Amino acid sequence: MQKRLNVKGCSQYSTDVKEQYRPSACGPTTAYVMMNYLFGEQAVNKSINDFYDMLGGTKIGLFTWRFKRNMRRYLGPGWLVDNCTVEQAMAEIDAGRLVAVKFDKYFSLRFFTPALFAYHWVPLIGYDATNELTLFIHDNGGRNRESRVRSFQYKKEKNVLTFIRITPLQHT
Repeated sequence: MQKRLNVKGCSQYSTDVKEQYRPSACGPTTAYVMMNYLFGEQAVNKSINDFYDMLGGTKIGLFTWRFKRNMRRYLGPGWLVDNCTVEQAMAEIDAGRLVAVKFDKYFSLRFFTPALFAYHWVPLIGYDATNELTLFIHDNGGRNRESRVRSFQYKKEKNVLTFIRITPLQHT
């Protein structure tokens, strides 16, 4: 089974992002891409800089607990913002919602583990479970390149990954 959402990515190194924020704006950029995908750019009416300030970005990045707490505050009580498993992340993709993915060799204490990124937030945009599970992400760009879709094998990266879903709560 394969599913991939059509997502407009964004670079954390865009000239629209404050220069001092760029090296550590991957978390806010991920939130920005996710919110624009969910609600549309006109509805969100916030910049990556706004998300950086609102989420509590720092020079060393955005902590998971801050991402979750401040996205809950932003979205309100009708939304679940929490960690999830890779299976739950795939279900979110199936439901048409992006998932925030954090690569983190440092806080997972996997300093010497080879990883696609040492510390980086990205939006998960799809998966291919036909054979070995492959995940598709937008990588939020780099100093000299735009955001692009990338893929990786889940098995090779699973020890450094954290998935955060943003799901509307069902009220009866």
